[in-house]
Amino acid sequence: MQEETRWHAKTMSETVIADFVARFSLDTAEDPEPVRGRIVLSQKRLVLATGGSKTTIPLAAVFDVSVGHVPDELESFFNDTLTVAYERDHGRHTAVIEAGTEEVGQFKTLLFKAMLSGTPVRVKHPARVGGRVTDGEFEAGKIRIQPGRVEFCGVSEPFEVELSAVTYFQKQRREVGGDERTVVAIRHASEGQTVTSEFAVASKHKLNLLGRYFRLEYSEVAKEAERVDTSEREMEALVAIYSGASSGNLAGALGIDAGSAAMLLSDLEEKDLVDDDGERLSLSPAGKMLVSDRIEKVNT
Repeated sequence: MQEETRWHAKTMSETVIADFVARFSLDTAEDPEPVRGRIVLSQKRLVLATGGSKTTIPLAAVFDVSVGHVPDELESFFNDTLTVAYERDHGRHTAVIEAGTEEVGQFKTLLFKAMLSGTPVRVKHPARVGGRVTDGEFEAGKIRIQPGRVEFCGVSEPFEVELSAVTYFQKQRREVGGDERTVVAIRHASEGQTVTSEFAVASKHKLNLLGRYFRLEYSEVAKEAERVDTSEREMEALVAIYSGASSGNLAGALGIDAGSAAMLLSDLEEKDLVDDDGERLSLSPAGKMLVSDRIEKVNT
């Protein structure tokens, strides 16, 4: 009780962002089997506590966060999880937290927000529109983490990137402010166009974490897109839908009869590449990624 009182007094000087009960496992513990305890997140630290012990992880020590991935030796114990990798005593360790799907999703956003919101960034947006390279320059701004998106603030034209709209992710070397630096290039949908934005963060540690946040949905969509085989005609249909074709004029756009267009559309829906709500056609995230890759190949 005395230990918990001291811990509570320390966190009173910080804003508590999240406080809930869940199961967790620490690779520093003698027994890796999960225990039930209290998870508290503040602006500076993550605390995992049980009745008899407490582990404090400074957010500055966290170098990676993954959702759904569990170390092999713990797979039999967990379902919906968030794994926090951190450095301590010249070593690398992990804490695996398990909760409901909704809780894990909310906590993930809060954790990245605590670690990254307000971070200074140099960003060029757009660096490319479709396949056309722009004459834009890198601007100084700040990032703000929100559920499912990243906002870039303080630049001449603030913008946001939806995680589900990211169809390309790669680290590159670019000249930024006269120095060659590592930047992250992302291709995403913006106002009906495919654009590429590039950004650099002075801290390599935070650049990696920001890249991880962008990849949370991108990685899953990329795996889904890789598993799908599409014919040339199906790709033509996806590009046509991306360009605004509807179920009513898809046949005309492709130069085929209505029956063939209906069968083609049905196949694309079965492959989860197209959504049809009865009023309009739209591409699924995997469909957008396939089209984005096709457009990039055509323009290079």
